[in-house]
Order: sequence, then structure tokens, then C-alpha cells
Amino acid sequence: MAIIHPETLRFLSDLEQNNDRQWFAEHKTEYAAWLSNGKTFLESLTEEMNKIDQIEKSKLFRIYKDVRFSKDKTPYNKHMSMSLNREKPYLRGGYYLRIERGESLIACGFWNPSPSDLALIRGNIDLDAKAMHKAMSAASIKKHFNPLEGDAVKTAPKGYSKDHSDIDLLRHKSFFFTRHFTDKEVVDKNFLKEVVKSYKAIRPFFNYMSDILGHNLNGEPLY
Repeated sequence: MAIIHPETLRFLSDLEQNNDRQWFAEHKTEYAAWLSNGKTFLESLTEEMNKIDQIEKSKLFRIYKDVRFSKDKTPYNKHMSMSLNREKPYLRGGYYLRIERGESLIACGFWNPSPSDLALIRGNIDLDAKAMHKAMSAASIKKHFNPLEGDAVKTAPKGYSKDHSDIDLLRHKSFFFTRHFTDKEVVDKNFLKEVVKSYKAIRPFFNYMSDILGHNLNGEPLY
């Protein structure tokens, strides 16, 4: 089973301290090892996830940053990140992994869902928030993840009162859960196994979301 090599974390730590093109050009060998480690780990992770889920696509993000609209003009990401998307339209949700010295984490959920999906999510919260609360409070999720996170509007989304009993949920624009890992945990031989176990733990929430996003608010199938 693939592992994250200590050299990968070391390279990222060094890059954070020397985030410029000249240093990077002088350390292309270390970057090549970083890239190889990331590809191998993602390949193994995708293979393991397909044993318990249906992954439509997986991606290792580039180390090169798009700085056109960023105040931070350093050219390289100081982390390794990858994602796996479940097979649409029947299965919804995505998995994310970030490897960074002292800041490694996994995340599961929905980042900036489309306007139509967000409208369905909010409509179902309005109709029956208890069902979503039940999915979010599953024992497996509580055991492995922090409480629900995600960007939110400041007051209330259009069409909903700021005094709604579930306004905290309705305000969300994204819906995801995170779990953090120490550097020691990241380089452990069982890290991949622990990531897969955590991803599996999110299933009650994904099952709920797949169901509501596959039906209109009258309960009629969309696909």
C-alpha cells in the first residue's frame, strides 16, 4: 500500500522557506520525487476507494499556482493536494486530501455546489431539516470528523427569513467535513488505510445528499 514519504514533507517545508523560481529550478530532482510520490499515492487511493465507492475521476493538483488574482505572488503551492469525485449523476460528493507540513487534512462534501443543487439542498432543509441533522450526526461522522464547515452568506439566502429555525444550515454555500492529521500520522505506513476508513465514515451524509439531489422537492426522480 502506498505511503507518503518523509522526503515529500521535507520538500514542501523547504519550498515554503524558498518559494521562488531559482530555488525550485535547483531542486527539480526533489520535485520529481514529490510528483512521483503524489501520483503513486493517488493511484493507490483511487484503487482502494473504488472497492467501497464509485469514483468518476481523481486529480493531483499542480504545484504551480495561478497568481493572476492573488495577493500572494509566490509561484508554488506549499502543499500537495488531490481530489476524488464520485460518479454522477446518481452519486454525489467529493473527497479531498492536502499534505502540508503541520497542516495536513482530508475533507469530504460539497464545495460551491451549482445554483440548482444549492436550491435543492436549501429546499430540503426548509422542508425537513431533521433528516439532514440526522445524517450529519451519524456516529461514524462524529468519530472521524469535525462539525460541518463551509462558506455561508452573512444573513439569510434569498427567499428565507433570517429568523428561520434552521438559518445556520440555510446560510451555507458549501457543506463539508474535515479531519486533520499530524506529520507523524501522514508518514505512517497505515496512513492510506486511515484515509480510506475516514472517507467511508462520511457515507451517511453522502447517501442523504445523493438522495435529495436526485429528486425534486416533490420527491420525483430527476434522473
